[in-house]
Amino acid sequence: MPRHLLAVEYTKIRALREQAGLTPQELADRVGVTYRVVVYWEEGRYVPGARNVRRLADALGCATADLTGTPSGTETLVDLRYASGLTAEQVATRLRATGIGRDLFVDAHKIRSLERNRRVSGWNWRKTECTGRLVQQLASVYEVPVRMVMDAWMRTRPADEPPRLPERERHGPPASAVEGWEGLNDRQQVYLGEILRDDRMTEAEMWMRRQNEVTVPPARQWRKLPFALDAPAEVVGHTRLQQRLRSAGVHDRGAGATLHSLERLKLIKVTRDRVEVPGVGEVDRTLVEITRRGRACARAGLGEPAEPAPPAHLLSEWLWGALLRVAAAGPEGLHESELTGKSLFYLAVGYRPKRQSHPSRGFIELRPRMAPGDTHVLEYRWHATALGQQHIAAYLHVYAEMYPDAASPPQ
Repeated sequence: MPRHLLAVEYTKIRALREQAGLTPQELADRVGVTYRVVVYWEEGRYVPGARNVRRLADALGCATADLTGTPSGTETLVDLRYASGLTAEQVATRLRATGIGRDLFVDAHKIRSLERNRRVSGWNWRKTECTGRLVQQLASVYEVPVRMVMDAWMRTRPADEPPRLPERERHGPPASAVEGWEGLNDRQQVYLGEILRDDRMTEAEMWMRRQNEVTVPPARQWRKLPFALDAPAEVVGHTRLQQRLRSAGVHDRGAGATLHSLERLKLIKVTRDRVEVPGVGEVDRTLVEITRRGRACARAGLGEPAEPAPPAHLLSEWLWGALLRVAAAGPEGLHESELTGKSLFYLAVGYRPKRQSHPSRGFIELRPRMAPGDTHVLEYRWHATALGQQHIAAYLHVYAEMYPDAASPPQ
């Protein structure tokens, strides 16, 4: 019998067939094979090929992972191919229709070598920019997100330097941002533009503090910009934002109404707190924070290109923070109760955000902590998987630039 890269657990075929209420002949008719082939599958005498694994899963109304026993978030390159129902020959044929497929002289043998973590011959296969383009094309062929192919690649070939994806092109501001800006009156436009400028100046100040090793508060704090103090101006003076607006000739008693209108349009958030003013005591203070939507509108109005989105294979700031929390726990791990919420569905092995959605990244997993003598499980703790650790090591420098306020990973 030929060696298969991905084995279907034959005992599951019969169980899933009976669960679906199908006879062997009915299953054979749905898959497009003979009755005898189905019997051989259920006995473990034959192993379904890539094309039939996908057809079998569709006929049984399950995912290919239900047949192979592959936990969500542990997929390798061959898992993705089998889930797409394609043979290595079919994948190679589709890739050769692309520029990168021709540059790499892709054939079925190279696809199988790639999946078996064997050396693939060809000078261009050593170039990460070439393998990055290949990852993009494989995502298109398998009809999955780029990040799934990137993760599967790194699981399959952990010793390889990670492929380098092409940088995303910078486009002009989205039409919705332009429309939002044009819907503002002149006064509102000035306010929103000055809030964006003050936000940038504050960001630069925080950067300078970090360079001088001065403590920097979290971004959720310093992005709330002081707008006004509830005290006579001749006593407390004007905030930097008020001075900007005064220079633009729009600072007057109508400030409150303007802020309210910008907040109603979800372009800014307005909050209040109390601060101690020397010689005056505690006074109320109004703070403003520009939203993502407000930032996009202001950038459109100022004629600036849209801010580039994070690369497709990288995490959002809150998911990156969750991964770092687990990694920081080290060999002891993080108690299962200390990491809850939606982050698990995007990071943890065995999870997926929604029933029919793509699986999690598989960067963390629950491991049991056993009692002395391995008599029973004391508790479960979160640990970073090998891929999670690879991801941190490979992209730490990128995340440091993207999210400078995030905690540092353990050394």
